[in-house]
Parts: sequence; structure tokens; C-alpha cells
Amino acid sequence: MSTGVEREARELTEDELEALIGDRALRRDDHLNAPGFVIRPDDVQDVLFDLRDQAGFDHLSCLTAQQYEDRYESIYHLRKYADPTQEVSVIVPTSVDDPVSQSAEPVYRTADWHEREAFDLVGIDYEGHPDPRRILLPETWQGHPLSKDYDQEQPQVVTLTEHANPIQPDHHDEESDTMFLNIGPHHPATHGVLHVKTVLDGETVVDIDPDIGYLHRCEEQMCQQGTYRHQIMPYPDRWDYVSAGLLNEWAYARTAEDLADIEVPEYAQIIRTMGAELCRIASHFLALGTFALDVYGDFTAVFQYAFRDREVVQDILEDLTGQRLMFNYFRLGGVAWDLPEPREEFFEKTRDFLDGLPAKTNEYHNLLTGNEIFQIRCNDTGVLEPEVAKSYGCTGPVARASGVDYDLRRDDPYGYYENLEWDVITRQGCDNYARVLCRMEEVEESAKIIEQCLDLLEDWPEDDREIQANVPRTLKPDPDTEIYRAVEAAKGELGIYIRSDGTDKPGRFKIRSPCFHNLSALEEISEGEYIPDLIASLGSLDIVLGEVDR
Repeated sequence: MSTGVEREARELTEDELEALIGDRALRRDDHLNAPGFVIRPDDVQDVLFDLRDQAGFDHLSCLTAQQYEDRYESIYHLRKYADPTQEVSVIVPTSVDDPVSQSAEPVYRTADWHEREAFDLVGIDYEGHPDPRRILLPETWQGHPLSKDYDQEQPQVVTLTEHANPIQPDHHDEESDTMFLNIGPHHPATHGVLHVKTVLDGETVVDIDPDIGYLHRCEEQMCQQGTYRHQIMPYPDRWDYVSAGLLNEWAYARTAEDLADIEVPEYAQIIRTMGAELCRIASHFLALGTFALDVYGDFTAVFQYAFRDREVVQDILEDLTGQRLMFNYFRLGGVAWDLPEPREEFFEKTRDFLDGLPAKTNEYHNLLTGNEIFQIRCNDTGVLEPEVAKSYGCTGPVARASGVDYDLRRDDPYGYYENLEWDVITRQGCDNYARVLCRMEEVEESAKIIEQCLDLLEDWPEDDREIQANVPRTLKPDPDTEIYRAVEAAKGELGIYIRSDGTDKPGRFKIRSPCFHNLSALEEISEGEYIPDLIASLGSLDIVLGEVDR
């Protein structure tokens, strides 16, 4: 496969990392995927600055917060955009009586939302945080749901005297020309239930505050209550629920399989790879159609065309998995069943779709990307510079359209990707237009991958079609084993952290959502522009609120 641009990231040994952190490291606490270092709560910024600037760990991939009997703990999962296989975990314990830790926001901008979520759900305070508000729950919420002393029976109803009056009259400030505008949460352009609090100066956006949490469904907590072997796999389909189910399932499968040291048969890996790329195409078609609707109201042409083509992919996925959205097709160690019979019909149907794809993409270019109105609305709007994208932890087409050459299928290989010929698509435009083109070109690369998978599956020996490894009925990883693994989902890096507690259920299950990171950059790319540009920028991020809120 293509290696893309030249990538330089010298790998530091664990001894070099230990020397860099020095006496700020209290002890080692290695995870399966990375060396770990336990540091004091007041050394967070110093250590993270050194790891970023001197060791090259420029990607705060995830922040996991949790509570033990004797402490609270924040884990900063650090990677490199140039080589995500180089990882390090920074563990910050705090006392139960005074859970205060230094904020990492000055080092990684994406820590802003992560630390707000950790405070909201677990109860850790981050000293020096620029905006220490709740992020998923209302400001009036009593207690922290993931803390061990949380009282689930306490009432959460508050009086208007304790909260802002929702029916207070409007007022006009004679000295100001600014106006407050609510966008969403019940509006088609907010792609779910997103509320964007917007301040305008004349017609220019001067400040926005994305208000999330309307769709919070406690997915992490439900996974913590399910068994590794059977009960967790149905949940990932419901995170990014618009066609990306197999990609979500793979994130959990990869993490749990590495945790339990399960080897997936090669034949099953090819089926997984083919199914995942079909999901990527379906997801990008949906993003394209809804973006056209957001930007210039094109419901009859591009929106309908995109759904027409997505429907063909959904039919193929239904043949493969038996479902149209909530696939539940992956299993730990492989897939649920083999290709549908007769296989020749499945191959023919899939190849017919691939054969017709070039003509369809030409239609989209004629209807959409070549449209003068679309170009005016998208060129040089929603600009996201590469270093800003990295600071916000952006991944997927959002980052690659800003020239960030980062794709886990190539950079941290899994499945069958490293044995296939395909290219990582990057663009340098950094704007809304570049993000659309990036997704359209990725559809073509996914088609290349699927075609190669079909060739392999057609010629695979009949007596070697092994779809699942021999997995124990009950999985009980060793207690306090910790791992973070990720896959390249349609919208970016979808990662999962699991800490085992010695039982058949995770002690901690944390979802790293690409939409959560990408949406956090909306303020950066929207200020100074007009309301229509804000709508276009939001659409270009291709978020799904089920995955943002989790």
C-alpha cells in the first residue's frame, strides 16, 4: 500500500522517556499498548509540555477519568500524529478527599472538553481550566454520576431561582451591537440535538458555545455492565448509528481481542475489511447528501442521489449481516457467519455497485463540487490550520483535509489493510471545500479496497474459510490490565480504553469519539464568519450526536 508522504518520528525508548520525565515520575504503571508513568497532580503541564515539545507526542488521543476506592485518576493517552504506534500513558492520581489536578488545556486544546467531561461525570477538578463547567449534564445537576458516592435516588428538579429564567424578557444594550442567537437543538442543520449558543456582532459570529449532552445515553456505563464475550458487541452500532456500525464494532473487537490475546483468522479479517469499507462509503454518502442540503438546500438532486447510492450499499450490508443499521455482525475472534449464499450473487451485486461508482462520483462533481454557489459557500470558509487541528485532536477527513497525514489503517495497521494497495487521501485546502473533496476521494479508495477483498474471497480455498477463532465462553482478563486501541472509523480515530477488574465485565470502559474532538474545533473555525458559514462548517465536520454524547 502507499506510504504517503515521508514521515519522521524518532522512536524514544522507555528509558529515554523515563529520563525525560525524571524525578517527576512517581512510579511506572505500564499498559498493554504503552509505557505508563504516574506523576503528581501539580506536574501535569510540565510533563506534558516536555513530552509534546521534546519527545514529539503531539496528539492527546484520549483522557480517561475514573475513581478507585483510595483515589481518583486521570489518564492522558498520548500518541504521535507522525506515528501513532508510539504511545505513552501519563497517569495522574489525586486523593479522594481533594480530587484536584492541574489542567492540560494549555498544552493540548482538546483537553478542554475532555476535562470538562471528567469533572462532570467523575468529579475531578482541573486547576487552571479556562471553562470549568459541566458539559453533558445541566449546570444544576447534583453530584457526579460515575463517582462511588453518587446518590441515584436524589431529586434533580431545581427551582427557577437556582437557574436562569427561561422566560426572562429580551433587553437591548445601547452600548452594544451584539445579539445572542440560539441555533438548535431542534433544527435539521444541527445534525441531531446540538444547541449552538451564538453571539453575533452585526452579521459576524464573534463567539459560539456548542452545548452538547441532549442525547447522552450512558453507553460507556452500559458496556461496563455487559460481559466481554457476548453482551457488549451490540452497543457500538449505536454510537455512530448512520451506517458506520461495523467500524464501531471493530473498535471494540480490536481492543478486547488484544486484551484477551485473541488471534483473528485471516479469512475473517478480509471479510471485516470489506464490510468496514462498505460502511465507510455509506457514511460518506450520507455526509455528502446532508452537506448539500445544509449549504444550499439541494434536497431534490444531490441529497436524493446520495441516498439512492447509499441505499445500494445498505442492501449489500443487509445481505452480509442481516441488518440495515444495527449490524451486530462482528464477534470477538472473527465474524458471526460467512458470506451469504449463493456467494456468486453477492459478489456480482457488490461488483456491479463498484463498476457503477465512477459514473456516480462524476455526477456528484458535476452537481456539487463544480457548482458555483457551492464553491463560493465552501472555499476559504471554516478554515482549520494543520497545527490547530492537531491541538484539538482532530482526525479522519477533518484532519486529512488540513494536510494532516494520519490514518490508522496505514499507520497502526490492523485487519487486512497492510496487504492491500490503496492511498491515504490528504488535501491542503484546510476549508469546508477540502473536507468534501477528501471524503469523495476516500470513497474511491474504499472501492479499491473492497474490490481487492472480493478477489481474495472469491479465490479463497473452500476448506480454509475460518470465520472465528476459538474463544473461551467466558473471558476474564487479569485484574488491573489496561489497554487503549483505536481504528480508523468513517469520521476519524475511534478508540476504546478498557481496564479489567478480574471479572467477565470491564472495570472501566471509555469511548474516544472522533466526533467529540472534531466538534470541539467548531468555535475555532467559525469565529469571524457569517451564520451561513457556521452552518457549512458544522456540516463539514460530519458529526453524529449519538457518538459525541455517547
